Amino acid sequence: MDCSKVLEMVYHYSDNDHGTEDSMPLFTQIRIWLHAFFCENCAREIEKYETTRDIMRQDFFPSSPSLEESIMRKVAVEVELENAAAFAIPGGLSTRGWVIAGLIIFISLATAFFGLDFQNIVNEVGTSFLLPVSITVGIVLTVYGAFFIGSHLKELTERFGL
Repeated sequence: MDCSKVLEMVYHYSDNDHGTEDSMPLFTQIRIWLHAFFCENCAREIEKYETTRDIMRQDFFPSSPSLEESIMRKVAVEVELENAAAFAIPGGLSTRGWVIAGLIIFISLATAFFGLDFQNIVNEVGTSFLLPVSITVGIVLTVYGAFFIGSHLKELTERFGL
């Protein structure tokens, strides 16, 4: 039998939930024992592995109540954050993204009055056209601001202490 195959079987059966040789089939135990009996390298490797495994299971991590409490507090905070994130809109914009998008909308609406096409429309229709356009710009900015404040209410109250 090949050395790598023997070591693979040892690792496989040692990594299971029980971690004992009782969970390994008898025929496999005999094959591994016979190979280790004749192959000094594999016997040494299996011994090292079993010693390391036993140390890791018993003596490696001493009990530390203060560490346990600290870890459990961090786990509780992490669970809280995950629960809060469950109510967040996936793929939503960050606050910076909202502000940048708002500035782009504001600049594009404000500069629409300076375009050549707008000047031609005002010349043909008259200045009475400015009132509905101004109301539309105001409504768009107000609705955008309302959505921004509504979606970031918690962050804004924490930031401004409201």
